[in-house]
Amino acid sequence: MNFVEYTVKDRVATIMLNRPDKRNALNEQVVSELKQAFQKAATDSDAKVVVLAARGAAFCAGADLAYLQQLQKNTFEENLADSNHLKELFYQIYTHPKVVIAKIQGHAIAGGCGLATVCDFSFAVEQAQFGYTEVRIGFIPAIVKVFLLRKLGEGKAKELLLSGDLISAQDAREMGLINWVVKEDELDSSVAEFARKLVRKNSGQSMQFTKQMIARVQSMSLEEGLAHAAEQNAKGRASDDCQKGISAFLNKEKPSW
Repeated sequence: MNFVEYTVKDRVATIMLNRPDKRNALNEQVVSELKQAFQKAATDSDAKVVVLAARGAAFCAGADLAYLQQLQKNTFEENLADSNHLKELFYQIYTHPKVVIAKIQGHAIAGGCGLATVCDFSFAVEQAQFGYTEVRIGFIPAIVKVFLLRKLGEGKAKELLLSGDLISAQDAREMGLINWVVKEDELDSSVAEFARKLVRKNSGQSMQFTKQMIARVQSMSLEEGLAHAAEQNAKGRASDDCQKGISAFLNKEKPSW
């Protein structure tokens, strides 16, 4: 891969955007490499948690300028295929079998803000800005809208998507777009400490099932959601991790995850 790095340390996989000269902007190749990296993380037995990070001053500035120029020449079918390409990446992260933590060291704009939106947790430095600026260039934040509505609700989603305004990291946290704001020199240690906590204290199987249920039940009726929850509850009780965890609890031991 040319623009994405993949490493694993202490059971934490780090997927690193490495296109700092272009502010880690997205194009077809970057999206392809991100999909490849997340697929690798999904099946990597050495990785229990995933961190999405980036090199340089910006986390991700959205679509690459040359890429946007090319899209103007595409046919509808070509643009549809390209849109599906990005949709698949966002869905892949949102439904990934492992917890994904965004480590945001700089601005996350448009598609870059979309990447942060679909991660399960997010840490950002104080100076980072967030926003969906698509409406300011005559474009629409179509794909991320589906995830943002789930995350923030209609009112806050409209505030961000229709205004096109950039907001501070603190405002993003208060809105619920990201989870934590930290000082720049504390970002690495904060993310590493949180990832270690998930690795050591939580069942990977339980986190996977819980994350997948959260993604599914929101599109179900109350009755369907409860039926699905009861079924998953029964399956969860029979899982290896549940058997191991209950045994450790009854024996007053700490399970080794």
